[in-house]
Amino acid sequence: MQKIPVLLDGFVSTAAAAVLHAANPSSLDHCLLASLSLEPGHAKLAERLDMLPLLDLGVGHGEGVGAGLAAGLVKAAALTSSGMAAAIRR
Repeated sequence: MQKIPVLLDGFVSTAAAAVLHAANPSSLDHCLLASLSLEPGHAKLAERLDMLPLLDLGVGHGEGVGAGLAAGLVKAAALTSSGMAAAIRR
């Protein structure tokens, strides 16, 4: 609602988001799938939500590695698209 991206990381958070999506498909417009867990159902949920993971590292659930790395990726993309990347390099 305030243009703040939300990173979904792991099967449980993606399953919770799927409930929101079922109620209102646009409720996930600000969400990104950080990574896929090894849980077989996670890939199926991602496909059903029409979301591609930013990262697919093949790590198990619970580590939070995907969200940690994806947050840096999202921040870099936002800075690049806003033209601030050049200012940071100075």
